[in-house]
Amino acid sequence: MSQSKPPGSAEDARRPISMPSVGPDTAKRYWRPSRSGVESLPNALMVSHEQPGIMSMPHWHAQVELNYVFRGDMEYRMHGHMVRLKAGDLCLFWGGQPHQVIDTSADAWFTAIHMPLVNFFRLRLAPGLIHKLMHGASIITRAPDGTDSANMERWLRYLAAEDLQQVEHGISELLMRIERIRFEPFFLVEPSGIPERGSAGSDSTSFANIATICDYIANNFRQDIDCADIAQSADIHPKYAMSVFKRSTGMTLNEYVNLLRLSYAQAMLIRDEANILEIALDSGFGSLSNFNKAFRRMSGMSPSDFRRDSRSVPEGLASRIAS
Repeated sequence: MSQSKPPGSAEDARRPISMPSVGPDTAKRYWRPSRSGVESLPNALMVSHEQPGIMSMPHWHAQVELNYVFRGDMEYRMHGHMVRLKAGDLCLFWGGQPHQVIDTSADAWFTAIHMPLVNFFRLRLAPGLIHKLMHGASIITRAPDGTDSANMERWLRYLAAEDLQQVEHGISELLMRIERIRFEPFFLVEPSGIPERGSAGSDSTSFANIATICDYIANNFRQDIDCADIAQSADIHPKYAMSVFKRSTGMTLNEYVNLLRLSYAQAMLIRDEANILEIALDSGFGSLSNFNKAFRRMSGMSPSDFRRDSRSVPEGLASRIAS
Protein backbone atom coordinates (compact mmCIF):
# COMPACT_ATOMS: atom_id res chain seq x y z
CA MET A 1 0.00 0.00 0.00
CA SER A 2 1.29 3.43 -0.84
CA GLN A 3 1.83 5.84 1.98
CA SER A 4 3.21 9.32 2.41
CA LYS A 5 5.89 9.98 4.97
CA PRO A 6 7.07 13.14 6.67
CA PRO A 7 9.69 15.18 4.85
CA GLY A 8 13.25 14.47 5.81
CA SER A 9 16.64 13.34 4.61
CA ALA A 10 19.34 10.86 5.54
CA GLU A 11 21.11 13.72 7.32
CA ASP A 12 17.95 14.43 9.31
CA ALA A 13 17.79 10.77 10.32
CA ARG A 14 21.31 10.94 11.80
CA ARG A 15 20.83 14.26 13.57
CA PRO A 16 20.13 13.98 17.32
CA ILE A 17 16.67 15.07 18.44
CA SER A 18 17.02 17.95 20.87
CA MET A 19 14.85 20.09 23.13
CA PRO A 20 15.57 23.75 23.87
CA SER A 21 16.68 24.59 27.37
CA VAL A 22 14.18 26.12 29.79
CA GLY A 23 14.87 29.55 31.27
CA PRO A 24 13.01 32.19 33.26
CA ASP A 25 11.73 33.77 30.04
CA THR A 26 10.27 30.53 28.64
CA ALA A 27 6.70 31.17 27.53
CA LYS A 28 3.76 29.05 26.52
CA ARG A 29 3.18 28.60 22.80
CA TYR A 30 -0.07 29.35 21.02
CA TRP A 31 -1.07 27.55 17.83
CA ARG A 32 -2.71 28.90 14.71
CA PRO A 33 -5.02 26.42 12.90
CA SER A 34 -3.58 27.66 9.58
CA ARG A 35 -0.25 26.04 10.49
CA SER A 36 -1.73 22.54 10.39
CA GLY A 37 -1.62 20.44 7.23
CA VAL A 38 -2.71 17.12 8.68
CA GLU A 39 -6.42 17.63 7.89
CA SER A 40 -5.88 17.55 4.12
CA LEU A 41 -3.50 14.54 4.10
CA PRO A 42 -5.49 11.62 5.53
CA ASN A 43 -3.15 8.98 4.08
CA ALA A 44 0.09 10.57 5.31
CA LEU A 45 2.11 9.64 8.37
CA MET A 46 2.92 13.04 9.89
CA VAL A 47 5.23 13.74 12.81
CA SER A 48 5.93 16.82 14.92
CA HIS A 49 8.46 17.21 17.74
CA GLU A 50 7.94 20.53 19.45
CA GLN A 51 6.48 22.59 22.25
CA PRO A 52 2.73 21.86 22.23
CA GLY A 53 0.62 24.86 21.30
CA ILE A 54 -2.53 26.01 23.03
CA MET A 55 -5.24 25.89 20.36
CA SER A 56 -7.60 28.76 19.74
CA MET A 57 -10.27 26.28 18.66
CA PRO A 58 -10.74 22.50 18.26
CA HIS A 59 -9.71 20.65 15.12
CA TRP A 60 -10.07 17.10 13.82
CA HIS A 61 -8.41 14.86 11.25
CA ALA A 62 -8.82 11.39 9.82
CA GLN A 63 -5.79 9.83 11.52
CA VAL A 64 -5.31 8.49 15.02
CA GLU A 65 -2.83 10.51 17.05
CA LEU A 66 -0.10 9.30 19.37
CA ASN A 67 1.37 11.79 21.85
CA TYR A 68 4.48 11.25 23.97
CA VAL A 69 5.36 13.92 26.53
CA PHE A 70 9.09 14.38 27.04
CA ARG A 71 8.84 17.24 29.49
CA GLY A 72 6.25 19.32 31.32
CA ASP A 73 2.52 18.73 31.02
CA MET A 74 -0.42 19.57 28.76
CA GLU A 75 -4.21 19.38 28.88
CA TYR A 76 -6.67 18.39 26.13
CA ARG A 77 -10.38 18.97 25.83
CA MET A 78 -11.52 15.86 23.99
CA HIS A 79 -14.93 14.72 22.83
CA GLY A 80 -16.81 14.60 26.12
CA HIS A 81 -13.82 14.34 28.44
CA MET A 82 -10.60 16.02 29.56
CA VAL A 83 -7.12 14.51 29.42
CA ARG A 84 -4.07 15.85 31.23
CA LEU A 85 -0.71 14.42 30.18
CA LYS A 86 2.56 14.69 32.07
CA ALA A 87 6.17 13.80 31.33
CA GLY A 88 6.54 10.13 30.43
CA ASP A 89 2.89 9.67 29.40
CA LEU A 90 2.03 7.95 26.13
CA CYS A 91 -1.48 8.71 24.83
CA LEU A 92 -3.36 7.39 21.81
CA PHE A 93 -6.65 8.89 20.59
CA TRP A 94 -8.84 9.01 17.49
CA GLY A 95 -8.35 12.35 15.74
CA GLY A 96 -11.73 12.08 14.01
CA GLN A 97 -13.35 13.61 17.10
CA PRO A 98 -12.80 17.35 17.68
CA HIS A 99 -9.96 17.91 20.16
CA GLN A 100 -8.17 20.96 21.53
CA VAL A 101 -5.07 21.64 23.61
CA ILE A 102 -6.36 24.11 26.20
CA ASP A 103 -3.32 24.50 28.46
CA THR A 104 0.35 23.52 28.81
CA SER A 105 3.20 24.21 31.16
CA ALA A 106 5.73 26.69 29.79
CA ASP A 107 8.42 23.99 29.64
CA ALA A 108 6.26 21.38 27.84
CA TRP A 109 7.80 19.40 24.97
CA PHE A 110 6.18 16.49 23.16
CA THR A 111 6.01 14.37 20.04
CA ALA A 112 2.75 14.03 18.09
CA ILE A 113 2.50 11.26 15.50
CA HIS A 114 -0.54 11.27 13.20
CA MET A 115 -1.03 7.73 11.97
CA PRO A 116 -3.30 6.77 9.03
CA LEU A 117 -5.83 4.02 9.65
CA VAL A 118 -3.88 1.84 7.21
CA ASN A 119 -1.28 1.52 9.96
CA PHE A 120 -3.73 1.77 12.84
CA PHE A 121 -5.41 -1.44 11.75
CA ARG A 122 -2.09 -3.24 11.73
CA LEU A 123 -2.16 -2.95 15.52
CA ARG A 124 -2.88 -6.16 17.40
CA LEU A 125 -5.26 -4.61 19.88
CA ALA A 126 -8.51 -6.05 21.15
CA PRO A 127 -11.38 -5.21 18.75
CA GLY A 128 -13.31 -3.73 21.67
CA LEU A 129 -10.45 -1.34 22.38
CA ILE A 130 -10.23 -0.31 18.71
CA HIS A 131 -13.97 0.34 18.77
CA LYS A 132 -13.74 2.52 21.90
CA LEU A 133 -10.82 4.52 20.53
CA MET A 134 -12.72 5.31 17.35
CA HIS A 135 -15.69 6.43 19.43
CA GLY A 136 -13.67 9.08 21.22
CA ALA A 137 -11.86 7.29 24.05
CA SER A 138 -8.25 8.13 24.94
CA ILE A 139 -5.83 5.45 26.11
CA ILE A 140 -2.99 6.54 28.40
CA THR A 141 -0.14 4.45 29.77
CA ARG A 142 1.83 5.63 32.78
CA ALA A 143 3.82 2.46 33.34
CA PRO A 144 7.40 3.35 34.25
CA ASP A 145 9.61 2.75 31.21
CA GLY A 146 13.02 4.34 31.09
CA THR A 147 13.45 3.48 27.42
CA ASP A 148 10.55 5.43 25.89
CA SER A 149 12.36 8.76 25.51
CA ALA A 150 15.44 7.26 23.84
CA ASN A 151 13.34 4.98 21.65
CA MET A 152 11.07 7.83 20.58
CA GLU A 153 14.08 9.86 19.48
CA ARG A 154 15.26 6.94 17.34
CA TRP A 155 11.80 6.42 15.83
CA LEU A 156 11.60 10.10 14.91
CA ARG A 157 14.91 9.85 13.05
CA TYR A 158 13.79 6.69 11.27
CA LEU A 159 10.45 8.20 10.23
CA ALA A 160 12.26 11.18 8.71
CA ALA A 161 14.74 9.07 6.74
CA GLU A 162 14.96 8.92 2.94
CA ASP A 163 15.40 5.14 3.10
CA LEU A 164 11.85 3.73 2.94
CA GLN A 165 12.95 0.49 4.61
CA GLN A 166 14.18 2.53 7.55
CA VAL A 167 10.85 4.38 7.65
CA GLU A 168 8.96 1.08 7.63
CA HIS A 169 11.19 -0.29 10.39
CA GLY A 170 10.43 2.79 12.50
CA ILE A 171 6.69 2.33 11.92
CA SER A 172 6.88 -1.35 12.90
CA GLU A 173 8.76 -0.58 16.12
CA LEU A 174 6.31 2.17 16.97
CA LEU A 175 3.31 -0.10 16.42
CA MET A 176 4.86 -2.74 18.66
CA ARG A 177 5.31 -0.14 21.41
CA ILE A 178 1.64 0.80 21.14
CA GLU A 179 0.63 -2.88 21.25
CA ARG A 180 2.60 -3.30 24.45
CA ILE A 181 0.23 -0.87 26.19
CA ARG A 182 -2.26 -3.71 26.68
CA PHE A 183 0.28 -5.61 28.81
CA GLU A 184 0.85 -2.64 31.14
CA PRO A 185 -1.35 -0.70 33.55
CA PHE A 186 -3.28 1.82 31.45
CA PHE A 187 -6.24 4.13 31.68
CA LEU A 188 -9.02 4.29 29.12
CA VAL A 189 -10.80 7.63 29.43
CA GLU A 190 -14.13 7.54 27.62
CA PRO A 191 -16.43 10.40 26.57
CA SER A 192 -18.40 9.97 29.79
CA GLY A 193 -15.33 11.38 31.52
CA ILE A 194 -15.01 8.38 33.83
CA PRO A 195 -11.51 6.78 33.81
CA GLU A 196 -11.69 3.03 33.39
CA ARG A 197 -8.84 0.73 34.33
CA GLY A 198 -7.73 -1.23 31.30
CA SER A 199 -6.86 -4.87 31.05
CA ALA A 200 -5.11 -7.04 28.54
CA GLY A 201 -7.13 -8.73 25.83
CA SER A 202 -6.52 -11.00 22.86
CA ASP A 203 -7.07 -9.92 19.29
CA SER A 204 -7.89 -12.72 16.87
CA THR A 205 -9.39 -10.46 14.20
CA SER A 206 -7.50 -9.62 11.01
CA PHE A 207 -7.89 -6.04 9.82
CA ALA A 208 -6.39 -6.66 6.37
CA ASN A 209 -9.64 -5.84 4.55
CA ILE A 210 -10.16 -2.73 6.65
CA ALA A 211 -6.66 -1.49 5.90
CA THR A 212 -7.26 -1.95 2.16
CA ILE A 213 -10.62 -0.18 2.39
CA CYS A 214 -9.14 2.76 4.34
CA ASP A 215 -6.28 3.06 1.87
CA TYR A 216 -8.69 3.16 -1.09
CA ILE A 217 -10.98 5.71 0.55
CA ALA A 218 -8.05 7.93 1.55
CA ASN A 219 -6.89 8.01 -2.06
CA ASN A 220 -10.35 8.53 -3.61
CA PHE A 221 -12.64 10.27 -1.11
CA ARG A 222 -12.88 13.45 -3.21
CA GLN A 223 -14.32 11.43 -6.08
CA ASP A 224 -17.87 10.11 -6.50
CA ILE A 225 -17.32 6.69 -4.90
CA ASP A 226 -19.89 4.31 -3.46
CA CYS A 227 -19.90 1.10 -1.44
CA ALA A 228 -19.50 -1.07 -4.53
CA ASP A 229 -16.31 0.80 -5.55
CA ILE A 230 -14.92 0.53 -2.03
CA ALA A 231 -15.70 -3.18 -1.72
CA GLN A 232 -14.18 -3.91 -5.11
CA SER A 233 -10.87 -2.42 -3.95
CA ALA A 234 -10.68 -5.17 -1.30
CA ASP A 235 -12.19 -7.84 -3.58
CA ILE A 236 -15.08 -8.48 -1.19
CA HIS A 237 -18.88 -8.22 -1.40
CA PRO A 238 -20.36 -4.76 -0.66
CA LYS A 239 -22.57 -6.10 2.15
CA TYR A 240 -19.57 -7.78 3.77
CA ALA A 241 -17.51 -4.61 3.37
CA MET A 242 -20.19 -2.58 5.15
CA SER A 243 -20.53 -5.17 7.89
CA VAL A 244 -16.83 -5.71 8.63
CA PHE A 245 -16.07 -1.97 8.55
CA LYS A 246 -18.91 -1.14 10.94
CA ARG A 247 -18.02 -4.01 13.26
CA SER A 248 -14.32 -3.08 13.37
CA THR A 249 -14.50 0.72 13.51
CA GLY A 250 -17.93 1.55 14.86
CA MET A 251 -18.41 3.78 11.80
CA THR A 252 -20.31 3.18 8.59
CA LEU A 253 -18.44 3.50 5.30
CA ASN A 254 -20.41 6.65 4.54
CA GLU A 255 -19.49 8.19 7.91
CA TYR A 256 -15.80 7.53 7.30
CA VAL A 257 -15.90 8.93 3.75
CA ASN A 258 -17.63 12.04 5.10
CA LEU A 259 -15.01 12.39 7.84
CA LEU A 260 -12.20 12.53 5.27
CA ARG A 261 -14.17 14.97 3.13
CA LEU A 262 -14.86 17.21 6.13
CA SER A 263 -11.21 17.08 7.21
CA TYR A 264 -10.15 18.16 3.74
CA ALA A 265 -12.78 20.92 3.68
CA GLN A 266 -11.63 22.10 7.12
CA ALA A 267 -8.10 22.61 5.76
CA MET A 268 -9.42 24.52 2.72
CA LEU A 269 -11.59 26.77 4.88
CA ILE A 270 -8.59 27.67 7.01
CA ARG A 271 -6.10 28.35 4.22
CA ASP A 272 -7.88 28.91 0.90
CA GLU A 273 -9.98 31.79 -0.44
CA ALA A 274 -12.35 29.60 -2.45
CA ASN A 275 -16.05 30.15 -1.81
CA ILE A 276 -18.04 27.64 0.23
CA LEU A 277 -19.66 26.00 -2.79
CA GLU A 278 -16.29 25.42 -4.46
CA ILE A 279 -14.94 23.90 -1.24
CA ALA A 280 -17.99 21.65 -0.90
CA LEU A 281 -17.64 20.30 -4.42
CA ASP A 282 -13.84 20.01 -4.28
CA SER A 283 -14.09 18.04 -1.03
CA GLY A 284 -16.34 15.44 -2.64
CA PHE A 285 -19.79 16.58 -1.50
CA GLY A 286 -22.36 16.58 -4.26
CA SER A 287 -24.25 19.63 -3.02
CA LEU A 288 -23.87 22.64 -0.77
CA SER A 289 -26.81 21.59 1.40
CA ASN A 290 -25.27 18.17 2.12
CA PHE A 291 -21.95 19.81 2.94
CA ASN A 292 -23.49 22.39 5.28
CA LYS A 293 -25.50 19.74 7.10
CA ALA A 294 -22.52 17.38 7.55
CA PHE A 295 -20.18 20.20 8.58
CA ARG A 296 -22.57 21.56 11.19
CA ARG A 297 -23.09 18.05 12.59
CA MET A 298 -19.31 17.63 13.02
CA SER A 299 -18.28 21.07 14.27
CA GLY A 300 -21.45 22.56 15.71
CA MET A 301 -21.17 25.57 13.40
CA SER A 302 -21.54 26.49 9.75
CA PRO A 303 -18.55 26.38 7.37
CA SER A 304 -18.53 30.18 7.10
CA ASP A 305 -18.51 30.59 10.90
CA PHE A 306 -15.72 28.04 11.16
CA ARG A 307 -13.66 29.94 8.57
CA ARG A 308 -14.19 33.21 10.42
CA ASP A 309 -13.25 31.75 13.81
CA SER A 310 -10.22 29.86 12.50
CA ARG A 311 -8.72 33.04 11.08
CA SER A 312 -9.31 35.19 14.13
CA VAL A 313 -7.02 35.33 17.14
CA PRO A 314 -8.58 35.79 20.58
CA GLU A 315 -7.95 39.26 21.96
CA GLY A 316 -4.77 39.40 24.01
CA LEU A 317 -3.20 36.32 22.44
CA ALA A 318 -1.94 37.76 19.16
CA SER A 319 1.37 38.95 20.60
CA ARG A 320 1.97 35.58 22.25
CA ILE A 321 1.47 33.37 19.18
CA ALA A 322 4.78 32.04 17.93
CA SER A 323 5.82 33.26 14.51
